[in-house]
Order: sequence, then structure tokens, then C-alpha cells
Amino acid sequence: MLSRVFTASVLGIDGVVVEVEVDISGGLPTFHIVGLPGEEIRESRDRIRAALNNNGFEYPARRIIVNLAPATLRKEGASFDLPIAVGIILASGQAVAAGDRNYLIVGELSLDGVLKRVRGALCMVSAVSSLDLTGVILPEGNALEACVCTEKPVYGVKSLLDVVGILTGDREPARAEPPAACTETIERGGVDFCEVRGQQHARRAVEVAAAGAHNLLMVGPPGSGKTMIARRIPTVLPAMSTAEAIETTKIFSVAGKLGRDGLLAARPFRAPHHTISEPALVGGGLVPRPGEVSLANHGVLFLDEFTEFKRTSLEVLRQPLEDRVVTISRSRATATFPANFMLVAAMNPCPCGNLTDPAKHCRCSVRDIERYRRKISQPILDRIDIHIDVPPAKYRDLADRADGGTSAAIRDRVGQARALQEVRFRRSRGVFANSQMTVVQIKTHCRVDASGEDLLRAASLRLGLSARSYSKVLKIARTIADLAGRDALEPGHIAEAIQYRSFDQV
Repeated sequence: MLSRVFTASVLGIDGVVVEVEVDISGGLPTFHIVGLPGEEIRESRDRIRAALNNNGFEYPARRIIVNLAPATLRKEGASFDLPIAVGIILASGQAVAAGDRNYLIVGELSLDGVLKRVRGALCMVSAVSSLDLTGVILPEGNALEACVCTEKPVYGVKSLLDVVGILTGDREPARAEPPAACTETIERGGVDFCEVRGQQHARRAVEVAAAGAHNLLMVGPPGSGKTMIARRIPTVLPAMSTAEAIETTKIFSVAGKLGRDGLLAARPFRAPHHTISEPALVGGGLVPRPGEVSLANHGVLFLDEFTEFKRTSLEVLRQPLEDRVVTISRSRATATFPANFMLVAAMNPCPCGNLTDPAKHCRCSVRDIERYRRKISQPILDRIDIHIDVPPAKYRDLADRADGGTSAAIRDRVGQARALQEVRFRRSRGVFANSQMTVVQIKTHCRVDASGEDLLRAASLRLGLSARSYSKVLKIARTIADLAGRDALEPGHIAEAIQYRSFDQV
């Protein structure tokens, strides 16, 4: 007999519908899976045999052929266990599905028939809209995330017996309810910008960076507060929209890092160690998986000890910083992952770290300092909009108990500036902040008067700004004007933007 069951696979962060065909015929007992199955799928035979036997079903001692269509798509993962097991049960006549019950089925089987969570469930379910199906059946642990992107009924089940009962009509499962609307969890472990004492220049730079989604580099001696400031940046970013939350949740789902709460609410903050490899940073593997740049999508990627990262690891950031996507090509598959993140980097001014600390003596030679800073290439520096010096905090600032401004207050100002940009770029696809403006948009929205031109000309001659750095200055000035509620760029906005290019003076 022949049976057909619908399931799905993941390509990048997109779901692709897969039809599982199971044919059971006479002949010597064999089990073949065709259609480019991965190693996990080939191993499913033993899991399925044990699950069937332990739940009162018979594993047919006949010739079993499983076809995964389309045959040209490489399939990976243990999520095919459940649909293949259901297909065997139906094809062997041990259960008869009701005529009006046709589901997308996803799940990994344990040996006793209990279903385990799978990776990428949210992505798989997103493909169900292309089919005329009754609903979706998947492990109970994936039910909340699956409700996010489909209006069809989603049923989270615990075991193989529950699935068969649903198909035959013997059981009426409870429909999983979608999670509440996306709301931002602002407080990340209770941190707040009011805890940062002094550092007014750095606080202002963070506000500008957050308002325009600009990348930020902080240079300062150890203990000046660079990491403390970076970890509080997500608290001043606007709340994620539902579309942003769904896209980021898909990435975490594919990476297997999603909890049981369904839709992600807080903007991600990723801080990989400087020993990270290139594939772990941008993504990779035989089966392409997202890296840290994608896990930081719509959030912050913090690279502490910036100069300690391998130069090759930093160079692979060039394309994600420009295109905001990562394309990984392998012999088995090619996948594209979003990488729309805000880069925040921190480094010491010299090998010993004391160059800008007036209370300590720096013993590094000029050559040592030059060699140290050359670890970061100029193309990478050009892609970081704002460069600031973070000096050591003074005692009077540390002892001052006055509130320097809460994250909520900064977030309100950032939100107002982002609202202006949303209106400005409402007709521009893929552009939502000033940092993403194209050359044409810079000419349209960053016009300067004669005094502003003179200021830019003098800065270009003195600092030797590259074409990309020149554009960065205009983008930053546009953000500063938005924070001030000004339509036109004024010389003061341009002057402030120029001072945020400190590394151009090295």
C-alpha cells in the first residue's frame, strides 16, 4: 500500500514543504529512504522501529520504500521521524486517517514514542500557507513558536499515539494558543544606563548610535566602563516590531537556541569570545547554520577586545556590515541568513592599555602602538560609523549619586528619532534607519549649506576621509539633527559628527 504525509524542511530560515511517500510491498524485509536524506534521517529506521513496537504497532517485515519529495532538495534533521512513522502506520493499514484530516506533521521520536523538540519548527510551519491542510501537528515543546506565523490550527502533542488518534478522529486535541503580542523586555538583568557614572561623551555617542542604528567603536583603557556601556545599549533601543521579532525568532529556532516562550521579545545581545572561529561568527557547517552575526539580528553584536580577534575573523564581517545578510554556499546547500545587527566594539588604545590613562604610565613604543592598531584593517574601520575615546572615570563622577539619565529617558528620545526615520524611509525597501541610507538618499536627505560644506572640506583635508567615511559623517549628522528635531543639517550637527571619527586622526 501507499501513503502520503506532508512535512517540511528548512533552507536558511525558510520552510520548504516535503511530501513523504511510503510504499510497503512484498519481498525481502528492507527499509530504503530516497530523496537526498541526511545521516540523521538514515538513522531514523531504528528509532521508528522501537517507537512502533513500544506503542503497540507492528513494524512491517516487508519491503519499505520512503521517498522524500522534492528529490533535488537535501533534507537534514530528525524532524522526519514522526511523518515517516505515521506514513508506515497508514501504509500498513494499522490506522485509517479520516478523510477531512490532512496535517503538516513534524517531530523527532524517542524510542518510547515520546516526541522531542526540533530545530526550525517556526520556519517549517511558515510553509504551511502554500498547502490546503487542516492544521499542523508537532511536538508540544514547539507549539508556542509555531503559532506565531500561521492562522491554521496548531496542535502540540506528546507522543506518537496522540498523533495517530488525531488522524483517525479518536482524539480531539487542544489547539495551541498564540503568544501575546510582541512586547519588549527592556530590562536585561536589571541593567540601566543610570548606573553609568560620568562618561557623558560616551553616553551621547551611544544615544546617537542607537537613534540611527550606527556601528560604534569604543577605545579606552581597562576599567573605563566600555563593557558596562555596551551591555546597556539594548536597553535604549526601540522595541522590536512583530516582523522583526518573527525573523529573529526564526534564526534562534534554526540554531536550536529558542526557549519555550515562543516569540522573542527582547532584542538579542551577543558577545562572542575573541577566540571564535570564522564559521561560528558568520555561520557555516556542512549544513549551513546561522552564526553570531545572524543571532544578533535586530540587536547588538558586541566584540570586546576587538584587536584580539583574528584578522581573518574580522575581515569576514565586511559583507554582513554592508549587505546585512550572510550567504553561505556549501556543496550540499546554499543558505541566506539575515544579519541586520548593530556592531559595538571595544578595544584598548595600546597593548598595555595605559596610553590614554593620565594616572598610569604607558611603556609601549610608537611602533608597538602602530602594530597593535593595524590589527584592524582600514576597510573594517570605515564600516564602523562612530569612533569614540572612553577615558577613565574620575572619582568625583564615581562618588556622584545623581542620576545621569535612565535607559527609559534615552529610549524615548531614540524612539522619537527613529519615528522620523520611519516616515522618511517608508517608501524605501530594506531601509529603516539613517545608517542604511544609499548614496541617492544621502544626497536627498543630507543637504548642507555653504558653511557646512566648508566644514566638511576642512575635515576631509585634515583627516583624509575616505569616500565611505565622508558618507558616514553625513549619516551621523542626519541622526544628530533628528535627535534635535531639525529638518536641515546645521554646522553644529556636522561638527559633532566629525568628532565621532577619532580613528581617522590616527
